[in-house]
Amino acid sequence: MALLLLGIVLFLAVHLIRVVAPGFRNTMIARLGETGWRGLHSVLSILTLALLIWGYATAPYVNLWFPPLGMNHLTLTLMLPAMIILCSGFLPAGHIAAKTKHPIVLSIKIWALAHLLANGDLASVLLFVSLLAYGVVLRINYKRRLQAGEIQPKVFVSAKWDLAAIALGLLSWVLITFWLHALLIGVSPLPM
Repeated sequence: MALLLLGIVLFLAVHLIRVVAPGFRNTMIARLGETGWRGLHSVLSILTLALLIWGYATAPYVNLWFPPLGMNHLTLTLMLPAMIILCSGFLPAGHIAAKTKHPIVLSIKIWALAHLLANGDLASVLLFVSLLAYGVVLRINYKRRLQAGEIQPKVFVSAKWDLAAIALGLLSWVLITFWLHALLIGVSPLPM
């Protein structure tokens, strides 16, 4: 469990630098340049994500509660819009990206909540509550930065990007649900 906790703390520390220590981030950009900082941050992100995954995979199973019957169905259902919203965040703005304001963060929050509903063990609760809180903090910070004029909101470009997000999100959902989740996580999300 200690490895999971360390992974969560380090993952959040790396991913919340802009929120909790913007001066540090700016100093590092001044020293390394934008590309150098992005490279360092990417490496740290991958390493902390790997540690978090390893910690989760090796954490002992301690049951806290039994999810009500049907929660895995709700999780599967919630994951479809989460994947569509996630995909919209990587494309030029359609209606989905423009209306959700920060689609990637919204998809993280939906993902974390959906998985929290279907998993009642201690490791899952620690992981998914942490990532849900992370999403909430990012959304609050995004709103603050938007109001301060530091960033510009996504502006609608074309509905074709909504269609692309829906197609890519559906494809991703199918691949994860029917193949990748079991392959990478070791558990099929499909009810038995």
